[in-house]
Amino acid sequence: MTIYSVPKPENEPVFSYLPGSSELAELKDHIDRMSSTTIKVPLVIGGQKIFTEETRTMVIPHDHQHILGTYSVASKEHIGMAIQATKDAKEIWENMELADRASIFLKAADLLAGPFRPVLNAATMLGQSKNIIQAEIDAACELIDFFRFNAYFAEKIYKEQPQSSKNLWNRMEYRPLEGFVFAVTPFNFTSIAGNLPSAPAIMGNTVIWKPASSAVFSAHYLMELFEASGLPPGVINFVTGKGSIVGPTIMPHPDLAGIHFTGSTEVFQEMWKTVGTNIANYKSYPRIVGETGGKDFIFMHNSADIYEVATAIIRGAFEYSGQKCSAASRAYIPRSVWPELEEILLREIKTMKMGDPTNIDVTVNAVIDQSAFDTISQFISYAEEAPDAKIIIGGDLSDKKGYFIDPTIIVVENPHFKTMEEEIFGPVMSIFVYDDDKFDETLGICDKTSPYALTGSIFAKDRTVIIKAQKALKHSAGNFYINDKPTGAVVNQQPFGGARASGTNDKAGSWLNLIRWASPRSIKENFVPPKRYDYPYMQKE
Repeated sequence: MTIYSVPKPENEPVFSYLPGSSELAELKDHIDRMSSTTIKVPLVIGGQKIFTEETRTMVIPHDHQHILGTYSVASKEHIGMAIQATKDAKEIWENMELADRASIFLKAADLLAGPFRPVLNAATMLGQSKNIIQAEIDAACELIDFFRFNAYFAEKIYKEQPQSSKNLWNRMEYRPLEGFVFAVTPFNFTSIAGNLPSAPAIMGNTVIWKPASSAVFSAHYLMELFEASGLPPGVINFVTGKGSIVGPTIMPHPDLAGIHFTGSTEVFQEMWKTVGTNIANYKSYPRIVGETGGKDFIFMHNSADIYEVATAIIRGAFEYSGQKCSAASRAYIPRSVWPELEEILLREIKTMKMGDPTNIDVTVNAVIDQSAFDTISQFISYAEEAPDAKIIIGGDLSDKKGYFIDPTIIVVENPHFKTMEEEIFGPVMSIFVYDDDKFDETLGICDKTSPYALTGSIFAKDRTVIIKAQKALKHSAGNFYINDKPTGAVVNQQPFGGARASGTNDKAGSWLNLIRWASPRSIKENFVPPKRYDYPYMQKE
């Protein structure tokens, strides 16, 4: 047998999409084609495409009367078929050499870097209302990085071997989990939708993948990418439908070996309860890996550059309309600099264009669906009526054509105001202005305000201040940024994940996540076994 090495990857470059560029022209062609046709999305179980009688429509969030197509809704019987498909595919897949498994996902990366790039970007722009740059860094670059680096990390894990002593050879075998992995993916990142089922698969696991109902359009093309890359039938089974049917059918199954989840805290906690309730029924203790919500902060010291903070607030809070787990949604600003910062924020936000994200000059997009629109609207209404809060810009909204909400900034008098503590997942930033001499006290408030601990940032020029903030906010963010916005983690550069109510902090984009999908077996081989039961010191002289 020949031992192969996975090429050491580099992060995928971000295309510029400048006017007149070939990548922009190609992307526009795909947008035009996809938006002028409708498709029917099947379930994919054991390699078989299944179109069901019950379907749901896929619409464009910024033009919700525009139907992109329909997708099939899985029944309990279909889920049973998917579970069986994971069993049927498992033996061949888990016994396949890592080089062969890795080659599939390395091919997926190259296909996505090439012919599938405009496909996935266009699908993400239309189905999830992302503008060009947000789609490019997500559906293309980050997912390409996941594929390449995960293959590299898998080999790195396999090479990690124990020490051996005289006459012994100690080895570590990294087996896949015994059973199947249930991957549940969110609407907001196509890269997460591709990573959650593929990361366990690279390690030899078979998977049932349920994408978010509001992101099936791009997920369908992801499944086509997996198939085009040579993924064997049954390794990743694509099951769309109602969470109320899919989850309760899969979760109690004795062969459930792991859960790879990104979504709401409430759903994740309910899944954890279900595992606990059924713990005696499982063949092994399921691995539970999840990333949920965030109430991510920007903390400014009066030594910071005002324009850098203003840019971080605008980009961190309003890119993709704040629909990122990492989006900045609360800020702590010194009173001495607030008047100037407020002026800059108001001036800059007024120049931001909102609308159809397929237009290259649009910064602000629609939120994903009616449910999100209604939830975010309720937070804005609450702030409008509260005596201890003031909306200084934004607050306007309309769901007439698309689900549009203006970038909104709320200045609060109480650092524990509702919008400072609760996740909104929309284009709403809450700001608490603190007295400069209460910097230390306000750090403590920031740490204790939210149940989440995903991302956060400190802006300061004074290094002693940075050190103090980094220590005070040690457990407040799994991804901590110094003089930068708290969004935009890059694979293998800022492994992503948080603790507290934000998840299990298993760090997507690093080997730490991959190791969760392996069940190591320690092997000891003795070349010179003893032939007597007694030890030398017991023998007579």
